[in-house]
Amino acid sequence: MRDLLTLHEIGAEGVAEILALSESADLGAPLAGKGVALVFEKPSARTRNSMEMAVRQLGGHPIYIQKDEVGIDTRETAEDVARTLACYHSVIAARVMDHDHLTRMAAAADTPVLNMLSDTDHPLQGLADLLTIKQLVGRVEGARVAYVGDGNNNVAKSLAEGCALAGAELVIASPEEFQLADPPTGVRQVVSPAEAVVGAQVVYTDVWVSMGQAEETARRNAALAPYQVDEALMALSDDAWFLHCLPARRGEEVEAAVIDGPRSGVWRQAENRMHTARGALAWMVG
Repeated sequence: MRDLLTLHEIGAEGVAEILALSESADLGAPLAGKGVALVFEKPSARTRNSMEMAVRQLGGHPIYIQKDEVGIDTRETAEDVARTLACYHSVIAARVMDHDHLTRMAAAADTPVLNMLSDTDHPLQGLADLLTIKQLVGRVEGARVAYVGDGNNNVAKSLAEGCALAGAELVIASPEEFQLADPPTGVRQVVSPAEAVVGAQVVYTDVWVSMGQAEETARRNAALAPYQVDEALMALSDDAWFLHCLPARRGEEVEAAVIDGPRSGVWRQAENRMHTARGALAWMVG
């Protein structure tokens, strides 16, 4: 039994094993006859679809559970939710507002727990990012990646951990107030987008205003406006590929000509959410 709450916790070996499983054409049916609970406190398009398809491809049965049906720490404690779902399912996957809910569920349940997104981490996205970099660049180790924008969100954190564990060179460009707290060894942070992008093989960005930050929209948009990924910024790179975890706001964090252009890898990146979810589940259940 293996939990997957953060990439840091599973280490370089775990990341490498999941990526290898994600590329496998035939993993068999390790979830045959088994259920996987998919608990969503936050709405999702890519996460729900990729996870349901990944469970099906491994022979299992996904059960979509809305937040009000379990009421973590309102209707029942996180521990009791996990113990109940463990009675029926071989994996508990949760997309939560508070990462602490996941750690408490993992401590209480006797089935593996998977982080589909929390306020601090997005390991499934990080795995899909690494697989996409490998496919587009030809390798992960030694690849040069630039992340431009809000560097202190869950996507940036998991990307940083994944790059550090897999040997990619990551440079994050953010205003100082948006820099990643306590970055992994080897991850460099700068203020200038140009400094990060020069020589990069991949340029990555994310929305400036995430779920739960609506009241900060004006301030965040003003602070991050100089960090839009446009054609002029991409021209400083080494003919880089563009990545975005989606959903995107064209005209804000990215210019339409970039995300819809010939060097955009976002749809392969989105598809890889399914492949790496399948690899992660197979790794968790052995």
